[in-house]
Amino acid sequence: MAMAAAAAAAIASSKSLHQLQAHRSLTKVRLKWVKNRGLDHIIDRDTDIKAAVLLKDAILRSPSSLLSARSLAPLQKPLGLTVPVLRFLRRYPTLFLESPHPRFPVLPSFSLSPAAHLLHRRECQIHSSNVDSSADTLSRLLLMSRSKSLPVSSLFPLRYDLGLPDDFLTSVVSAKPHVFAIVRRRADGLRCVSLAPASSLPLPISALQKANQSTISDPSYRDFKRNAASPFAFPSSFPRGYGSMKKVKAWMDEFHRLPYISPYEDASGIDPESDLMEKRVVGVLHELLSLTLHRKTKRNYLRCLREELDLPHRFTRVFTRYPGIFYLSLKCKTTTVMLREGYRRGKLVDSHPLAALRDKYYYVMRTGVLYRGKGLTRLVLDDDNDKEECRDGEDGTDEIAGSEDDGNGDEFYEMDSSDIDGSGSDGD
Repeated sequence: MAMAAAAAAAIASSKSLHQLQAHRSLTKVRLKWVKNRGLDHIIDRDTDIKAAVLLKDAILRSPSSLLSARSLAPLQKPLGLTVPVLRFLRRYPTLFLESPHPRFPVLPSFSLSPAAHLLHRRECQIHSSNVDSSADTLSRLLLMSRSKSLPVSSLFPLRYDLGLPDDFLTSVVSAKPHVFAIVRRRADGLRCVSLAPASSLPLPISALQKANQSTISDPSYRDFKRNAASPFAFPSSFPRGYGSMKKVKAWMDEFHRLPYISPYEDASGIDPESDLMEKRVVGVLHELLSLTLHRKTKRNYLRCLREELDLPHRFTRVFTRYPGIFYLSLKCKTTTVMLREGYRRGKLVDSHPLAALRDKYYYVMRTGVLYRGKGLTRLVLDDDNDKEECRDGEDGTDEIAGSEDDGNGDEFYEMDSSDIDGSGSDGD
């Protein structure tokens, strides 16, 4: 109770500071884009896992659980694959089994292997046991929007990143009629009804506020000295060379002194051109990425939510303006934005059970690549005890040598942030 009261007091104090618009703007620091090989490797690996999971779902949706390569070929661009779908399916024989088409023997068709069916059953178990968690994630995303509702067409591409099941409209939304409501208009939308605008219930606590609750309720002298101006400071991990620059330190200290505005608060009274609004945009994007399982998503998915989240037209400049908080990757012919604080030494800091299961997907896929035709005999998956053993020293996870998120994998490029923040499409 004391921690919640302290957080509520901090939120109330931030509300009272909404009128303190800074008369002078922050000192803008021109930073170059820095490539991080370790984070790019994570994005490359997770792109293949996501494509495999979505292809698995597409095969299961088929009445015969068998799809031809011709019907799966148009999915290459939506999946973000850099290789043809047929080559991708044949690369992982431990997940996808190739066989001739029943009617056209020349046409290759694909079904799921026993290991894929086993992983799908475990995935369904995780989704059924985490309905409340999925509903909380979905409601938080809706409460950040201006009208407390979002189009279903904007939510559907985010379902994998948010950890929602493929049929979340029936398994999650229909199971919580007191939380969600379907809005029937020109385009179907989803509305959160648990917290109406006139409700007296408290707003949700953001991930940044939750991480600093202990510091606010029982601060030490070091915390008091560090957070005397603002108790809510975004965790920063600058690339190599930036952390020692005095002008960058002074700029971030000045940025953290601005009052923190919760992404669930109404920001209509803030000047859109002020530095306070820029910090609010950083807070909204930080909270949205904190809701995802892997602390990352594609930039085009965020653009679909721009108007509802009250984000400026060119909000993606924030990602390159604050490289200590966000990382912008150009891997896999698309633009992916990631929270740096979400990874440490190449691994997720706070892993969800569904994220752990997706690591098992990668173990099965990698076994098929390493052993080719003998991959199915090398797999060791125990369905009863839900245990997994790997041979030849493989543990089912991806250890990355030299991929720590402390800047050891950073490579500097002579490219301005405006070159990355182009207004063109990423091809998603």
